[in-house]
Amino acid sequence: MAEVIFNKLEKVYSNGFKAVHAIDLKIAEGEFMVIVGPSGCAKSTTLRMLAGLETISGGEVRIGEKIVNNLAPKERGIAMVFQNYALYPHMTVRENLAFGLKLSKMPKAQIDAQVNEAAKILELEELLDRLPRQLSGGQAQRVAVGRAIVKKPDVFLFDEPLSNLDAKLRASMRIRISDLHKQLKKSGKPATTVYVTHDQTEAMTMGDRICVMKLGHIMQVDTPDNLYHKPKNMFVAGFIGAPEMNIRATKLVDQAGRLALSIGNETMPLSETLHNNVVDHASQDVFYGIRPEFVSVSDEPFAEGSCSGELVRVENMGHEFFMYLKVAEYELTARIPSDEAKPMIEKGLHRKVYFKFDMNKCHIFDAKTELNISI
Repeated sequence: MAEVIFNKLEKVYSNGFKAVHAIDLKIAEGEFMVIVGPSGCAKSTTLRMLAGLETISGGEVRIGEKIVNNLAPKERGIAMVFQNYALYPHMTVRENLAFGLKLSKMPKAQIDAQVNEAAKILELEELLDRLPRQLSGGQAQRVAVGRAIVKKPDVFLFDEPLSNLDAKLRASMRIRISDLHKQLKKSGKPATTVYVTHDQTEAMTMGDRICVMKLGHIMQVDTPDNLYHKPKNMFVAGFIGAPEMNIRATKLVDQAGRLALSIGNETMPLSETLHNNVVDHASQDVFYGIRPEFVSVSDEPFAEGSCSGELVRVENMGHEFFMYLKVAEYELTARIPSDEAKPMIEKGLHRKVYFKFDMNKCHIFDAKTELNISI
């Protein structure tokens, strides 16, 4: 078990393109850290520098007490699980699991013990004599994870390991990998885990903390709960959450001593707390952000602080509806429980409805810096 530290870590390619911009990140011993971001944000490049599969242009990587910049992958105490499983097709599951241990010249009895232990943890015992071509995608990925477990590494590295699986298998493997991490921790054999994905559901459900990246920069490192409820900037707010946060340009206008959002030709007053947090930005252009579940919709005006829009379309999700309102020049998404939504939907589309925000859940972003000025 070892902590992982990135200190001003950089990656610059030979053509001058800078992929990673002097990032700092500390991952605690035994922590499950997820690195998430859109395609091209350099999350896999960052992981590969940690693994020793990509050269480091600047800064340093520490695993435990060692600076590992110039160490070969096999000397770093890491085990990596890839997107494409990377199993040897001519070897059985047992031989695949044992291969790395044989290379390290471990005694056969110890190899057998560690292979059997990993097979038991991942429920692979009945598959040990099969070849990779005889495995399903989920089984093959479990073997790839097992090959990492048998090495008993200080650090587990996962590079988008579930992206080749269908939705149902992804969900079950998410649970299996999370449970494995907890099981190893409980048994006194924890390993620090760094998990790269573009899937925010994986990030939110698996990570102790999440590192959100954009174009080689770290946007925020925080717990899943804080990322969702206290995003530091507009990018994090828009990237985390599905359906995504409503983020729209507005102006803070004074309304009898209380600031209000300008929404089309109407206004919605801020709560006292939100007003106090952003009062220095009165009359400025800003962006508001509100998650769809914190938007209420009604056929009648709300008693205080509602605006109006046109109900243009709905999506039935079973237990809830996504209701889309045309407001000024944009659409606003509301996430409404089925029992509340159905009576309104039955009255038809393309008609006027009213909405209000839970202002205790509303965010205000600076139009220039895109930083969250409301927290």
